[in-house]
Amino acid sequence: MFYHIKELQYHAKPERPDPLFAKQLQEVLGGQFGEISVALQYLFQGWSVRGNGKYKDLLMDTGTEELAHIEMLATMIARLLEGAPVGDLEIAAKDPIIGAILGGMNPQHAIVSGLGAMPADSVGNRWTADYIIASGNLLADFRANLNAESQGRLQAVRLYEATTDRGVKDMLAWLIARDTMHQNQWIAAIKELEAKENVVVPSTFPRELEKREVSHVLFNFSRGNESATGRWANGPSMDGEGQFQYVEHPQPLAPKPVLKPAPPYIHDTLPSVLKNDAIPPSLY
Repeated sequence: MFYHIKELQYHAKPERPDPLFAKQLQEVLGGQFGEISVALQYLFQGWSVRGNGKYKDLLMDTGTEELAHIEMLATMIARLLEGAPVGDLEIAAKDPIIGAILGGMNPQHAIVSGLGAMPADSVGNRWTADYIIASGNLLADFRANLNAESQGRLQAVRLYEATTDRGVKDMLAWLIARDTMHQNQWIAAIKELEAKENVVVPSTFPRELEKREVSHVLFNFSRGNESATGRWANGPSMDGEGQFQYVEHPQPLAPKPVLKPAPPYIHDTLPSVLKNDAIPPSLY
């Protein structure tokens, strides 16, 4: 059960309207790594935990906080759109500054959402549930969470650098700090689970059923051999199950595949034609 507290978690008030930045700010609200994505990702992961405990609480605590961040961003976007000259655009655009702002403004903010935030990214792509990851395996999910927070913090920092509005910077500084905490907490949870299980997901699959001879081999598929100098090419493997090996010139392990002809009703190119696929001289 959720309760809505009318006060915001933190301030979300710009110094002045800025429809162009409102469009840009949509990315960290409704983009792939935006607050809508992480909020629902953490909540669905939490709801899928079978039983209670600290991991479920961690997910539910963080997912609920991300709902608060959605509200902060939606409020900031609405305030950035306040006073936007969306009436007689031709007259407004005679002011070169206003014209530049209007030129980059998302028209849907005026036409569709009534000067409010939308569940969309900075170029208008609607948010989709395809963005969220909730597999039921906590180690796999926590790694996805770390990536989401890393990408989200990166985008928030880029937005921070892109504005001079002190009110917007103040809110973004708060969100950036929370992303710092969330990255740290997922790293801590990942390390704890790795110590209990292993670094390879899933840890429950019997190792003897995989092709152990290539479990810790790096195949070089690049010109040169610079990748051989990495930690991933030499020494004990990270899962403690073997030694890293480096193969500079990997060779195919299976013969060239030959497929049976398709049945006549498929109407593929005839096998007799495929036997000699050289270009006839008459077509040069």
